[in-house]
Parts: sequence; structure tokens; C-alpha cells
Amino acid sequence: MRRSLVYSLLVLVFAFSLAACGGDDSESSGGATTGSSSNDGCETVDAPATKPNGGEKAPTGALDPGTTYELVVSTNCGDFTITLDPGLAPKTTASLVALAEDGFYDGTTFHRVVPGFVIQGGDPTGTGTGGPGYTTVDPPATDTKYTEGTVAMAKGVTDPSGTSGSQFFVVTAPDAGLPPDYAVVGTVTKGMETVSAIEALGTGDGPPGKPVVIENVTVNKS
Repeated sequence: MRRSLVYSLLVLVFAFSLAACGGDDSESSGGATTGSSSNDGCETVDAPATKPNGGEKAPTGALDPGTTYELVVSTNCGDFTITLDPGLAPKTTASLVALAEDGFYDGTTFHRVVPGFVIQGGDPTGTGTGGPGYTTVDPPATDTKYTEGTVAMAKGVTDPSGTSGSQFFVVTAPDAGLPPDYAVVGTVTKGMETVSAIEALGTGDGPPGKPVVIENVTVNKS
């Protein structure tokens, strides 16, 4: 019973810390990324300068239901591909495609890496409080499970279920044990080895041991 209680409390702590509300702009730090080889599978680069918080406008159109949309996330640890599922979160997936096409994610970081739980990125300020300047809402089904490879959106603890900005997380646990509060946008269908390399840089619940930079996010349509 004690072990079960401790596990439940840990799950709640993790869930609460998946907050991603809009925040104030942060001062720029770091500079252009310059790479060098590393034996952990990730190129060693400098942390990029922070980007402005907000300033984006929510898209008004939906994605074409007859088109498959993939987001190819290129990082200094390699690439991974997210296949979007607009049926699960139509407003949020349309937002992700618009942000990616606008270069919003380029030069941002994975600011939170928790081994055995999630890797989280998509904050232009790198603080865990930034976003695009708007939110979408796509409440997930009550039976939603957050299993390995699931890609979902972070939100503030007090935000309604399914509220999303720009911050997303990839589940690295077999089952993260999260409540059905986070909009699910798709699944990693290629490059889980890259996700694992990023996860391996985690040192607790916070930034990775060295910068993990999203160099660009490319939208593929088929």
C-alpha cells in the first residue's frame, strides 16, 4: 500500500508540473549553435538565444481530412517524426502545423527531460512558461492513455482539459499514468531512438544535462 501511495503521489507531481501557461518574455541568453561530436549520440551545441513570447495568431482553418500530416523534428540528437491525428485534436493539430510552417519551433529547446516519463519542448522562452500567444481546446476522451511514443500538449494545472499552447511532450514511459487532461495530437512513428537519446540526457525533473535544440520542424503532407 505504501509503495502504491508513493507512486500515485509521484504521478500527481509529474502531472502538475506539465504546466505550460503563457508568461513574460525572458532575456536572451546564449548564441548561435556550434556543434562538436559526442559519445552520447547528441551533438554538443550552445544553447540558443531565447525567442519572443507570444505574437502568433491562431489558425482559422482545419487540416485537410484527406491528407496525412507529419512533423519531422530535427534536433542535435537526431530526427524524429510525429504523425498527427487531427481526429483526436482538430484545432490543436491545425495549430501545430501552422506554427511549424511559420518557423515558430526553430531554434527552441527541450527545456524539460524526465527519464522514464516525458521529454517536453516547444516553449520559445525555454522557461516552461512561454507559448504562442493563444490557446486551443481539444478535450481528450475520458479513456485516453499516455503510452510510449504518444505526443500530447502541456497545459497549466488550472486550465480546462485539452487546453494547448505550443508546448508538447513525448511520453517515454510504457504508461505515464497521467489523467485524461492533455490533448493528444499524434504518435512518434519514426526516430524513437532519437527520443531515447534525448531522454538519456535527463538528470531529474528539469533541463537536460546539456542543451537539446530543435533546429527545425518540417511539415510533410501526403
